[in-house]
Amino acid sequence: MAAATRSPCYHFPILETSNSRSVYPFPISHSLIPASLFRARIEAGRTGLKAWPVVAIALMQVFLLAAHWFIYHTWVAFWLPLSPQAALALRDILFVLAFSFITAALLGFRHANPPVTLLYRIAAVWLGFLNYFFWAACLCWLASFALTLLGLTANKPLLVAAFFGLAVVVGLYGLVNARFIRIRRISVQLRGLPASWRGRTALVVSDLHLGHINGRRFCRRIAELAARLNADVIFFPGDLFDGAMADATALAEPLRALAPPLGSYFSTGNHDEFGNAAHYGEILTRIGIRVLANEMVTVDGLDIVGVSDGDSSYPIRLRATLDSLHLAPGQASILLNHIPSRLPIVEKAGISLQLSGHTHGGQLFPFTWFTRYAFGRFIYGLQRFGSLQVYTSSGAGTWGPPMRVGTHSEIALLTFEQA
Repeated sequence: MAAATRSPCYHFPILETSNSRSVYPFPISHSLIPASLFRARIEAGRTGLKAWPVVAIALMQVFLLAAHWFIYHTWVAFWLPLSPQAALALRDILFVLAFSFITAALLGFRHANPPVTLLYRIAAVWLGFLNYFFWAACLCWLASFALTLLGLTANKPLLVAAFFGLAVVVGLYGLVNARFIRIRRISVQLRGLPASWRGRTALVVSDLHLGHINGRRFCRRIAELAARLNADVIFFPGDLFDGAMADATALAEPLRALAPPLGSYFSTGNHDEFGNAAHYGEILTRIGIRVLANEMVTVDGLDIVGVSDGDSSYPIRLRATLDSLHLAPGQASILLNHIPSRLPIVEKAGISLQLSGHTHGGQLFPFTWFTRYAFGRFIYGLQRFGSLQVYTSSGAGTWGPPMRVGTHSEIALLTFEQA
């Protein structure tokens, strides 16, 4: 096995603001730009990074409060007359639950201890049920309105019991379904595939989200599944960690047992970069997983490239990175790129196959619809974009609610063939 590594000849990670408006379409020497300008740009970027999460968290909390109020209002309007004490208790409980997930998430990013983990798990499960209770409340009002239009009397207690009961059943199904990890087997034909790679297999393990929900036991299950499949190489295209404060060393330790003949390779996802990406990289390196941060390694004639999620989000950074690697024309190559986006840039660079995750397939209905609207057919599975093939995994883990409705958890076993 011959292996060689190439890193980018140049990149300019601080020449773009968060909206990518101020960019330079050519290699730039730092000496050409005053140091004061660089410092100003860096400070501006730091300010932006601090501001947008606060706004996003505030908006999400407002939405959660509104959703809980709507559920409370529906129960009061539809259920049998509630006593003042019962109505007050329901209101107080829902008010506390409305703040549970944001509070647990913020604590989870700062602390790693059993009480915080327990709180986060409870809040995450509630968030999943909240989704279906919200839609159940919507259906109660729609059904009541429809029956009124038809001149019929709506049995409101029956409606609320039926729709909220269905929501409980769907939520319980989602909890169970998320724990079943499917193995998907796919044949991938690549042009320029070295003869030595024909018939070889690669395991794609995406979106484990190791943290407060998916712990060491979950990671051990994944490692045991991977070991049984006996793949020649393993790819981790991002979000191996959830980004929360946790003992990342202990969480990832079961992956040490994996020793595929051609190695294991990882590139960061957005959640890895929410946490301490450098620390995660050191941990993975110690247990035998090669971290590809905007670099390429050639393994037995096949180019394997990994780009960091933060850089792949900016077209100019991604283009510069791929161009600087000087991919050999006509030679098969694989790119680990967490989000299935920037495909025109990737195709133009000559990549044969991009491996992605991120979407979770939408994870929970009806967010499957919204995610499909955002990513189109690249939401899941093996798709083609011109000469580029893209495989998007729905992921092995979950984010937020540990539920899957309308999607499945998976690891994918690819078998390579010559096109």
